[in-house]
This record gives sequence, C-alpha cells and structure tokens, in this order.
Amino acid sequence: MPVAPPPLDETLRARAEGIVLDDAAKSRFSRHLLLPEVGVVGQARLSASRVLVVGAGGLGCPIALYLAAAGVGTLGLVDADVVDTTNLQRQVLYVDADRGRSKVVCASERLRALAPSLVLDLHDARVDAGNVRALVDAYDVIVDGTDSFDTRYLLSDACALAHKPYVYGAIHRFDGQAAVFYPPHGPCYRCLFPTPPAPEDAPSCAEAGVLGVLPGLVGTIQATETLKLLLGRGHVLLDRLLVIDALAMRFLELRVERNPACALCGDAATITEARPIGAGCDSGPPPSVPRVDARQLHAWRMEGTPHGLVDVRTPNEAAIASISGSTNIPMAEVDARAHDLPRDRPIVVYCKSGARSARATRWLRDRGLDARSLDGGILAWIDAFDPQLPRY
Repeated sequence: MPVAPPPLDETLRARAEGIVLDDAAKSRFSRHLLLPEVGVVGQARLSASRVLVVGAGGLGCPIALYLAAAGVGTLGLVDADVVDTTNLQRQVLYVDADRGRSKVVCASERLRALAPSLVLDLHDARVDAGNVRALVDAYDVIVDGTDSFDTRYLLSDACALAHKPYVYGAIHRFDGQAAVFYPPHGPCYRCLFPTPPAPEDAPSCAEAGVLGVLPGLVGTIQATETLKLLLGRGHVLLDRLLVIDALAMRFLELRVERNPACALCGDAATITEARPIGAGCDSGPPPSVPRVDARQLHAWRMEGTPHGLVDVRTPNEAAIASISGSTNIPMAEVDARAHDLPRDRPIVVYCKSGARSARATRWLRDRGLDARSLDGGILAWIDAFDPQLPRY
C-alpha cells in the first residue's frame, strides 16, 4: 500500500501559523485554495517552507519553476556551473543570451520574475563533505537534481543522518526514476542502491544523451512529491520507485523496503557521517596510464611521427565531431578489436574528456599495445587546435 507523507517537524507548522495570506496572495493561489487538500492552511504551509534544490540543470529547472509558482516561500539553489549551449535543449530556465553566465544567477532572475515574493538562497558552489550538512540542516525538504553519483550518495547520506526527506530523480536517455527516501519513515537511497555502479556502467547525460523533455517529466514528479511532503497530503513515493520509459510511455512501480543490513539506516549502521564515495558517472578516478596532451599529438601530426589514433566514443558522438584520421572503435568493442591495432607504433586513444580513453588505454596496454590516452579528450583538442569543430 502507498503510504501517506509523515508530517514534517513542528518548526514548519509553527512557521505556517504566523502567516496570513493577503488578498493578492489569495487571488494568485486561488486554484490551490479551492482544493480541500490545500486551502488557506496548506498554502500558508507552502509559504513557510524552505526547500533546497541541488542542481540547476535539466531536473532542477522544472523543479524550481513549479515550486516557485506553487508558492514555496524559500528556495535554495545549489550549482557551480555556467550556462552552456548544450544545456539549452532541456534546461528551460535559460535562454541563448545566458551562455557563459552563472546558472544560479540566471535561474534567480527567471524565478523572481515569476514569483516576486520568493526568497532565494543562491549557493554558487558544489556540494561537498564540507558544506553538505549545513545545507541540509537549513531546509525542510531536499530535492536532488544532480547527475553525479558522488553528489547523490553524499546528499542522500546527509539527509538520512539529519532525518530530512530526500526527493530523488534520475534521467538517462529515454528513462527516468523518481522516489522519496526518508528514514525512519521509509527506506534510504542505500537500501535500494547500496553502492554506486562502476563508471563504465553509468555514463553521464553528456556521454549517453537524454531526450530533452524527459527531465521536465521527472522534475515535475519530484516537485509534486515535494509539495505533498510539505502539505502532509496524499501518498508519496516513500516505499516505491517510479520507473519511467518515455520511449514506450510506460510507468512502472517497484516496491522498495528498508534493508535491515543497510550501512546507513540499518540495525547496525556503520555510516555515521556523509563522506564522498569517490566514484560515479562523471567522476572516477580514471586509471593511471601514459598520456599525451593535445600539443604533443599536434606535434606528432605535423612532424609525421608514426602513431595510431583511436576514438572510443559512440558512433553518434563521432558524427558530431572527430579528429581527422582517427578510427572509431566504441568502448564496447575495444577488447574484441584490439588485435586489429598496430603494434609497431604508439596508439593515441581519445574520448570526449579523457575518462573513457584512460580505461580503454589500460585495457590495450594489458594486451601488449603501446597505448596512450589523450589528456582532456577531443574537447582539449578542439580548444587548442580545431575550434571550428562543435563542442557537445
């Protein structure tokens, strides 16, 4: 059976009792006030609430937009990135003129234009072990809009230890997931995913791609669950993982139960503070292998130094941009095709930014080839020598 959201702490309730909606607020939120599940009391709770949105990207944009529009009183936004051209396909808070500007600054301008009374806490920073607990402690609900496993585990651990609800969402290609983790009222994130996947098993959106509308779908679900938690109404995803297949437009619910052996919330928990896990889809660390930088590769090409050049990205990535003269051997095929590569010269292996090529280089060197990873990948090559190629 789905479970109703547990009431948040007395602090939120006390804050709401001191709020009186004026006529302008009653008009603005009239469609909420007509709902028996919200009404004046519920809208006051929203106005008194403090929500932290971590990540102002594909998920964070719709989350923040809908929470601001719904009348949440204080929104914290955490993101250290700037707006990039590749963001505009799905990150709906930004416009073309925002490229190169701070995401949290651009987001705050749009959100204040939508909801002038909104209080915004801008954190132009990355979540790390040094700031995560202070961030979590300052808000009632924490909503995860990140795409980093390192941040996700750090954030979910901190929420569980602080007894704060953690609203989870994730996207990949055409697939999405959403859930609420809030021990002791339900399982924690580690009950479902005890440890992060290997980096090669969890490519980021920058590597794998994502349908532009998918974060809007998942982010709106996360915003909905957040509002239900704040209102204390409905059945939230406390013991369920919602799995979305947008290509087939199918929704599947998976039961999630607390794991008594969980290292974070189990009967004999061993995790007592939030610490980095040091692994994830966009971190790594990649293996230590011989490397060449873009300048050295360019010198070899100019001087005619014999070498091979292997692109281990997907064919779709190679179609966007590639270094002339390279052979595309996707990561999944490197092992099977290693025997096709020359053994009488060094082989420079490249990917987008260097992580995948480092792993491929290790595999090739283990098979006796003189492989070397291009430091910084094709992005470094573009910046240094081929700026007409599109970045992605």
